[in-house]
Amino acid sequence: MALEIERKFRIVDQSWRAAAAGRKLLRQGYLANTTRASVRVRLAGDQAWLSVKAMTPGRARDEYEVAIDPVDAQQMLDRLCEGPPLEKWRHIVLHDGNRWEIDEFIGANAGLVIAEIELESEAQHFARPEWLGAEVTQEERYYNFRLAQHPYTQWPESLRTAP
Repeated sequence: MALEIERKFRIVDQSWRAAAAGRKLLRQGYLANTTRASVRVRLAGDQAWLSVKAMTPGRARDEYEVAIDPVDAQQMLDRLCEGPPLEKWRHIVLHDGNRWEIDEFIGANAGLVIAEIELESEAQHFARPEWLGAEVTQEERYYNFRLAQHPYTQWPESLRTAP
């Protein structure tokens, strides 16, 4: 069983950009969402994956991922996924020995920037960068499958400006 332990945070400013070590464009869509799992196809340049992720809330969730042909992934995005693909620039930032993935959303989710860190255990300590804001791990509206259904630009202003 593959277990992903991940925490998500809002970003308070742009200072993380100075430490970014590159970026790549991710395009992803959802083939299915049930009460138990979501099935996602993701394309990043010449690499692609098919993922199944448990719908359990919280920091730790089962996740299974296999590499697939990028041509197949593009066809699935075009033909099988509902709505337009979710698109984001993924930036990698190293801070105090930890690898952060900063997702800068574009398209229907433009304006949303989320920092994610994957951990070895739920109790693992990590240093908080100064650009890290409120934790949103438990808030389902920040999950990618939910952003595909209810884009950030359609949220009420009060939710978009919340810390």
